[in-house]
Amino acid sequence: MKNTKLIIAFIIIAIISAGGFYYLKPQSNIKLGAIFSPDDKKLVAFGKKLYANNCASCHGMNLEGERDWKNRNEQGLLPAPPHDETGHTWHHNDETLFSLTKYGLAKTANLKDYKTNMPIYENILSDEKIISIMSYVKSTWPDEIIERHDQLNANQAQQ
Repeated sequence: MKNTKLIIAFIIIAIISAGGFYYLKPQSNIKLGAIFSPDDKKLVAFGKKLYANNCASCHGMNLEGERDWKNRNEQGLLPAPPHDETGHTWHHNDETLFSLTKYGLAKTANLKDYKTNMPIYENILSDEKIISIMSYVKSTWPDEIIERHDQLNANQAQQ
């Protein structure tokens, strides 16, 4: 009995420490390598509100990003990119996008001295809120882009 409780506790800890992202999605809708759920209307609606309050001031209410986002500004920083299909957001898998949002580019890409205006949301937004925001963003992409992004997630998961 004591060993059974210990084993159950160990399994729970292992699941939580592995990320626990999939608890947000019904098991039948999980796509290989996916963290975000653009088909979950409730999650997307929550993410849209969070996006408006936390992201739109730089990335735009319509996900259009800042003007001339590919070129460094006077401070030497890159402007906020669009999160719609014209930007590069969908070129990164869910895991990378989650990490960029939570920990920032410097930590995610191991670029010690990289400077950016992008806040690090690790102590600001919960994992669920980050996933909600990115699920909203992904829900706005055309079907073709979503399919390409799903394939990117699947390819990354198989590596």
